[in-house]
Amino acid sequence: MRDQVELRAVDIDSLIGQDHPARVIWAYVEGLELSELEDRVKARENRPGHPAPSPRLLLALWLYATSDGVGSARALDRLCDSHDVYRWLCGGVSLNYHTLSDFRVGCADLLDRLLSEHLAALSKAGLVDLEKLAQDGVRIRANAGTGSFRREATLDRQMAQAKAVVEELKREVDADPEASNRRIRAARERAARERSERVQAAQTALAELKRKRKQLDDKGGNGKKPKEPRASTTDPQARVMKMADAGFRPAYNVQVASAAGQPIVVAVDVDNNGSDRGLMRPMLERTRARLKRFPRRHLVDGGFCSAEDIEWAHGQGIEVYCPPTKSRSGVDPFLPRSSDGPGVLAWRARMASDAGTAQYQARSICECIHARWRNWDLRQLTVRGIDKVRAVVLWYALTNNILQGHRLANA
Repeated sequence: MRDQVELRAVDIDSLIGQDHPARVIWAYVEGLELSELEDRVKARENRPGHPAPSPRLLLALWLYATSDGVGSARALDRLCDSHDVYRWLCGGVSLNYHTLSDFRVGCADLLDRLLSEHLAALSKAGLVDLEKLAQDGVRIRANAGTGSFRREATLDRQMAQAKAVVEELKREVDADPEASNRRIRAARERAARERSERVQAAQTALAELKRKRKQLDDKGGNGKKPKEPRASTTDPQARVMKMADAGFRPAYNVQVASAAGQPIVVAVDVDNNGSDRGLMRPMLERTRARLKRFPRRHLVDGGFCSAEDIEWAHGQGIEVYCPPTKSRSGVDPFLPRSSDGPGVLAWRARMASDAGTAQYQARSICECIHARWRNWDLRQLTVRGIDKVRAVVLWYALTNNILQGHRLANA
């Protein structure tokens, strides 16, 4: 009788195998010192309030969900009730998607610290070489539509309309004595106020775009007639960028530094510039903050090639490996130029040698990290703003290192 209902006892620990990745992640989380998160919990024993879920549980859930391609708090909440792996991680603890969502974007500092500590442990065990790093960037689709971008005149008009609506709704709320209508109008007033705040943020972003364009014009421009700048009212920090398929869409430029020849993330950064040029130095400074030293060698592709950055790196004792840009006039790019400094001269000679070419080949492994993240469904972001995007990218970086470090340790 298929319509019968049966009640069966379930051994939660038997829901997954002994070598399941969820056990690897839980073993990692169990050994962490998370007092900074646990001290934030206000609902304690013998005090009013619902017991808060353990930060270890939330951390483990999001780490495994990241490796499983789950990027939505609502989807994760449903899986915690229906999927055996997530039920095993929860151990019978009930959660809600608000808690999961807030935790995902609210602990970027913790994730950054954990990434540093895990990287140090891998280095101490001799599993990763941090003397030679590779850097690569990828554009990730932003959580904003192309139609949300507005020009200055449109933003000014929308701002005036939003302010007028807010003032009108405030007067209605104050004048209406009926509580139910007052609550409805208060909600409408709040929505209108949030709309005006988004438009104001877009105006601020537009002013920043104009400032950067003026700096470019002062340097001589790029030879192209500039279009009137626009900013998004959905995600003001997103920018329209050229994607891998040659299309143009709102996106963020996610930069990853990894151990050359190994898919281990050393540092991440998020930028809203559509070009990689000029982003090598900020990444090197970020890696110094994490490792307390610069790498000896740094491998990047031709999009990062900047004489100013190469000279700076040379002054810091860093050998840059980057293929020179081919000249349209057919001039050999490896030949010295009269304007070259000592760092650029050394770089040209280095890249013209067979030894330099051999060193540069290790850079391609860095792209495997982006491929793995795409397999984990990091194709379009579900959050808005650079800070939240960076928090999401840190989840992917830490998850990558935990699982890859486990493979290296057991190889």
